[in-house]
Amino acid sequence: MKSSILIAGALLLSFLITSCDGRQQAQSPDASVATRSTAMKPSVTYLHLLKHTPFFTSLTTEQLRWVIGHSHEWEAQPGTVIAQCDGSARAAASDRGTWILLDGGWQIEYGQQSYPAGHASAGKWFSAAVTDRPCSLVTTEHSYVMKIERADFDAMLEHGFAFDSHLDAGRRYYSELFAAPVELVK
Repeated sequence: MKSSILIAGALLLSFLITSCDGRQQAQSPDASVATRSTAMKPSVTYLHLLKHTPFFTSLTTEQLRWVIGHSHEWEAQPGTVIAQCDGSARAAASDRGTWILLDGGWQIEYGQQSYPAGHASAGKWFSAAVTDRPCSLVTTEHSYVMKIERADFDAMLEHGFAFDSHLDAGRRYYSELFAAPVELVK
């Protein structure tokens, strides 16, 4: 009797392991990220690496620690949709967090075009709040990205975190990108 219970338990365990493939899927950091790939998993942010990322090089060690404590880092595989803009003001208001590329590459997909050049290297940022047009932010290679929620980002700015030059460069890039007429492919 005991041996049949043990065999049944072993078979059930084997079935569960096989059906789950032994892996747990990490939840997407954003409900709007579920279209192409949700191959994002939480990652650890290391201070010694963060201080060399262009967006953060002007920060003090104390400020870097504050960033680490008020952000989430994710590892993303190529082709992962990091953020989506559906073109509505409501959607932009619901995801006003700021994404920062720590390592790897990404591109904006907008109007059936891809725009990686000019704003796709480490230290660049994106927020769905920059546009009211439909677009996606998609990784082009194995990447590490960080999301800072709007309230935390606002607090960093209020405390004088030196992001101005990076924010200004991004605002210029996005205003040119989303202001230019886009040719639709038929």
